[in-house]
Amino acid sequence: MTEPHPATLHEPVDPDTGPRVPPRSVAGGHRQGPVVAAVALGGAAGAAARYGATLLWPTPPGAFPWTTLTVNVLGCAAIGVLMAVLAEARSVHRLVRPFLGTGVLGGFTTFSTYAVDIQRMVEHGALRTGLAYLALTLLAALTAVWAAAVTTRSVLSWRHQ
Repeated sequence: MTEPHPATLHEPVDPDTGPRVPPRSVAGGHRQGPVVAAVALGGAAGAAARYGATLLWPTPPGAFPWTTLTVNVLGCAAIGVLMAVLAEARSVHRLVRPFLGTGVLGGFTTFSTYAVDIQRMVEHGALRTGLAYLALTLLAALTAVWAAAVTTRSVLSWRHQ
């Protein structure tokens, strides 16, 4: 390996980008195209499912965003199940986690909408409701991940006995 040229040592680095890595040296030598495609396809499926939920259970203007809360909590529970299952799996195709975890469940959950919902509530004078929604979503989402992961691990360990 060669040392960097002294003139490049003090160049500013954009904090939003990592160091440049030649295409052949990415993780495990695999190209990233299939991973990006898996995330994109999964994200489209997850976002379509979330959109379907908003069509089935629309939130009227000014109402509490129960659909967004439910989608985020269910998505977090599914992430807990997925991660517990994948941790126990002996071998899983390398695209399963990006497709299901990052793609489907990342597209299904909508924490950006959660943030916008809170902002709208505060702007419309519903500060207490906005703060309650902020705390409830955070608590429910974290509890859902934890409970789903613990329950899944228990079921899997019981099955192996």
